[in-house]
Amino acid sequence: MTENRVNILTLKWGTLYSSEYVNRLYRGVKAHLSRPFRFVCVTDDPEGLAEGVDAVAFPEKPDWLHPNARYPVWPGIYVKLLVFEPGFAGLVGPTLFLDIDQIVTGPLDCFFDYLPGKFCIIHNWVALRKRLFRKVPFCGNSSCFRFDAGEGCRYIYDTFRSEADMAMDPEVYGTEQEYMTHAVGFDKVNFWPDNFVRSFKRSCTWPWPLNHFLVPRMKKDTRILCFHGTPTPQQAIDGFRGSKHIDGWTRPCLWVKELWEK
Repeated sequence: MTENRVNILTLKWGTLYSSEYVNRLYRGVKAHLSRPFRFVCVTDDPEGLAEGVDAVAFPEKPDWLHPNARYPVWPGIYVKLLVFEPGFAGLVGPTLFLDIDQIVTGPLDCFFDYLPGKFCIIHNWVALRKRLFRKVPFCGNSSCFRFDAGEGCRYIYDTFRSEADMAMDPEVYGTEQEYMTHAVGFDKVNFWPDNFVRSFKRSCTWPWPLNHFLVPRMKKDTRILCFHGTPTPQQAIDGFRGSKHIDGWTRPCLWVKELWEK
């Protein structure tokens, strides 16, 4: 039965993240999404992926993607811009992209019911100290976005193809998600409600100096808990100090362990 089926898409390459990250994400989706779905992992190594995960080989480096001294590695994060090509991984219809280092914590059907047919993404989080005297930039965070796979998003892929060198130049666009926001079009970008995806670092940890004494806490209505940069899920479980005592510093968080190991 594929008539009402939706897609969940994730990427895994290299050795930084094991297959268990994908399997945890798959289990979370399976537990919290009520409608039929296809779970696709585009990867260079399908070993160890759970039954139910549809492993698809990473695309070869496109011949139009000329060697770039600033960004010579393939595969890499800019693969996220290729997912908009019609036919990518055989995807058709509503598709929710998820980074593999996130934890599903609540119902997911809302991600497909919210503004159907429109492009939706996280409004990228900014540290509190950077928001005191200026607005949060209009930029998505590509850890979680939804699009309709197929011809309707070809223009995003075509824009990236025509602007690839500029897109991957950090002096023009600092990250792939900044470029994605541009390529989708500011008038077509819609941000998720705040409770759909919350940042562990920005939403759960306490502000300095309370973060040195108090364990992080999560709001009950969170659907997805996002770990971007540091701390990672394991660092949150173990406790994280990092190089700065203000940003991301956290005490050991056992409730993350409980969620992570479900």
